[in-house]
Amino acid sequence: MTEPAPQPMLLTEEQHEFRRVMRRFTDEKVAPHAAAVDRDHRYPQEAWDAGVELGLPGLIVPEAYGGSEADAVTKAIMMEELARACASTSLCFGITDLCILPWLSPFGSEAVRHKYLPRIAAGEITGSYCLSEPDTGSDVAAIKMRAVKDGDSYVLSGTKQWITNAGKSSVYTIFAKTDPDAGHRGISCFVVEADWGVEVAKLEDKMGMRGSPTGQIVLDGVRVPAENMLGEEGQGFYAAMWTFDRSRPAIAAQGLGIAQGALDAAVDYMKQRSSFGKPIAEHQGLQFMVADMATRVEASRLLVYRACALIDAGAPDAELATASAMAKLFATDTAMSVTTDAVQLFGGYGYTTDFPVERMMRDAKLTQIYEGTNQIQRVIIASRVLG
Repeated sequence: MTEPAPQPMLLTEEQHEFRRVMRRFTDEKVAPHAAAVDRDHRYPQEAWDAGVELGLPGLIVPEAYGGSEADAVTKAIMMEELARACASTSLCFGITDLCILPWLSPFGSEAVRHKYLPRIAAGEITGSYCLSEPDTGSDVAAIKMRAVKDGDSYVLSGTKQWITNAGKSSVYTIFAKTDPDAGHRGISCFVVEADWGVEVAKLEDKMGMRGSPTGQIVLDGVRVPAENMLGEEGQGFYAAMWTFDRSRPAIAAQGLGIAQGALDAAVDYMKQRSSFGKPIAEHQGLQFMVADMATRVEASRLLVYRACALIDAGAPDAELATASAMAKLFATDTAMSVTTDAVQLFGGYGYTTDFPVERMMRDAKLTQIYEGTNQIQRVIIASRVLG
């Protein structure tokens, strides 16, 4: 009988200390710029530069390549604390981690790791993950970008959509069809440098996460060295699924952080705002709302940390996929519900940009959509439960 993987209901002292460090960092270096980053649709460069000094780009990079080789729970703490102050900033750090996860997978390439990971860890370069296309999102097998072998290179042509960090990234992890007739078995994965011919065709004007650029990229006959393919031809789909099982808890942590930030803001406001002669925090009807919000936030935290513990314990893929889907589903739905309630608790002020909860509500919506919509997460969970 297989023993269950350990569950981190309690963090280690090192993880507690890392949270304290991240809390100070976000309060001092991230929160002061969050409103302007959203308002001006600009990259949070101040927070990025400060994060590089703290070593955040190398958090999950193995020590052999200059990183900290932190565990998944620690990565979740980083995402949660950053998102508590500014979801855009959390995404700017999280997207490079998503880019390099396929490199760290069993389908990764030592040539790619040695060439790029030290520069990632040092904060010299950033990356993007490129799977979705204009006509394909959740249906991964339907991607159309082609990669044609030509000597010791592959020639890539096609369009990718919803690319986080488009135009900012130095390298792009791109999935393309090496065999267009083989369905998901015909997908391969390549690491492409931006200056090899990656063109940004469009940047989106988004409802939320405005400080993180999202765009459409086009490759028109871009030549990529064969050594920049991860694994072998046809292994790209499996690298993508391996990655999602390990990246969705980070998005869940992002949703958790947004929810925690909204709850904190609402609680502070309720203690200061008065109606009918007393602080609104003393009105029982509003107390019930806060109780429900706090309970959902804490339940989300346990699901997120459990999924991350399974990653760290090397749990079987099927178990990990379900735990990751549950964490992503519940924590991001919680982000949407808690931020909506936070706006309500602020009353009319919550609907203005004078307070952060309207921004948090807009940011929360995206967490239910990317890295697999929450409808897809329900499909994954149901398939496991129903066998």
